[in-house]
Amino acid sequence: MKTLRTILTRALNVLAGVSFLAMVLLTCWQVFTRYVLGSPSSWSEELVSYLFAWMSLLGASLVTGERGHMNIPILIEKLRPGGQKGMLVLGEVIALLFSAVILVFGGVQIANLAMGQMTSSLGVPIGVFYIVLPLCGVLNILYTALNIADILKSGPEKEAY
Repeated sequence: MKTLRTILTRALNVLAGVSFLAMVLLTCWQVFTRYVLGSPSSWSEELVSYLFAWMSLLGASLVTGERGHMNIPILIEKLRPGGQKGMLVLGEVIALLFSAVILVFGGVQIANLAMGQMTSSLGVPIGVFYIVLPLCGVLNILYTALNIADILKSGPEKEAY
């Protein structure tokens, strides 16, 4: 399980890094075309917006893998170790259900609906860019399942991944 987590995390770090680099290069291209060539590049602006959304959602999956999502530790710390484990597992189950229903199921629905619409500058179906929703949902489900296994195996404290 540790190997799967490591592979997923490395792949997401590479994707987020490449996405960020592409955004920087495309933004520089926008500035160059606007101020040097006098003819702004509309397709690069649109692509940067989509890359930002992808990078944000992939980053949220990374946070899920690190169990870094928002929580209120003061409530859990007042419980006994068994209660702490139970509450942490419950939090992961809620995140798993959210990922399954909203991101995977809802993401597939919205991506299918948007396949008939084309982006204004790129000429690509908008649904292609919405595929990140179910993709991140599946990643979150994998990470939350790994998190639950780690919590049950070791304890409520976070481990360094």
